[in-house]
Amino acid sequence: MSLSRRNFLMATALATAVPGLALAAADPYAASAFRKLADGDWKKRLPGAAYEVLRREDTERPGSSPLLGEHRKGTFACLGCGLALFKSDWKYESGTGWPSFYTAIPGALAKKIDLKIGIPRNEYHCAQCLGHQGHVFDDGPRPTGLRYCNNGVALKFIPA
Repeated sequence: MSLSRRNFLMATALATAVPGLALAAADPYAASAFRKLADGDWKKRLPGAAYEVLRREDTERPGSSPLLGEHRKGTFACLGCGLALFKSDWKYESGTGWPSFYTAIPGALAKKIDLKIGIPRNEYHCAQCLGHQGHVFDDGPRPTGLRYCNNGVALKFIPA
């Protein structure tokens, strides 16, 4: 079978499109409008400390979050975009000074390795807007053994 110019161009177009389709399927928030916001727009939308945490990957002072004492039924959502991240039933008192959860809503978080302090840590972000939330550690309670250590200024609580 000879390869015509037309068949070559169609095969090339298909080969280039397939990886993109696979990535879009793997990332349901790839086309999110929140990912297209300019830094200046984020600065206008977010309070100072929340901006520094969500967009600059800063960390709030331990013990400073009012959400540490939040024990009502409800959902903890990303302050940047409103995506639900954690259910209140999953919150526990870790003693670390940050709101902590032992699991997250499936698909709500994107993870990456953070080397800022010289040792690898598992950092997580809101999957929709990619706003920095915190780090996950393997010293949490059952049933997962995980501790999602979240910056309170990156969250908002939505009562049930």
